[in-house]
Amino acid sequence: MKNDLDHIITGCLKNDPGAQKELYELYSPVLYAICLRYMKRSDRAEDVLIESFYKILTKMNTYKQDGSFEGWMKRIVVNEALMELRKNNALNLSVELNPVHEKAVDENIISKLGYEEILSLVNQLPDGYRTVFNLYVIEGYKHREIADILGISINTSKSQLILAKKRLQEYIEKKIYRLRNIL
Repeated sequence: MKNDLDHIITGCLKNDPGAQKELYELYSPVLYAICLRYMKRSDRAEDVLIESFYKILTKMNTYKQDGSFEGWMKRIVVNEALMELRKNNALNLSVELNPVHEKAVDENIISKLGYEEILSLVNQLPDGYRTVFNLYVIEGYKHREIADILGISINTSKSQLILAKKRLQEYIEKKIYRLRNIL
């Protein structure tokens, strides 16, 4: 696989349309899933994916090979998604002034939900909550990094994450309650 990827990258650096198509076909499912985590609508996620691939293909010569190529592409996708959210003023992050205490999450409840159900619940979060949740939980950024990326304070990042988890817990509890009443 490594040799195949090296061959594809070499072809993309030479602007070979066949190699570009191979790269797209190989990575678009993974990168599209990232887009969906940040964009509520699939058409917006597709736009971000296309913009991301344009940037990947035109900036490929800047890839330094000091990390994984896939990781480099994922970072571009996340940055493109954040730019799209900023462009549409969707990142309305608020500061929680009262201390918020995290409620314990029932792992049994979460284990009963599938990926699509969890993604659907995450997509119901307000953009600010969802963005911080994705950056921290999924992408693995630290609060300081999130604060720098989004231009917010570390405490706002922490507050947004706690509130996102709290809201997700409420969504999950409602979903489980409805499932129990159906059965």
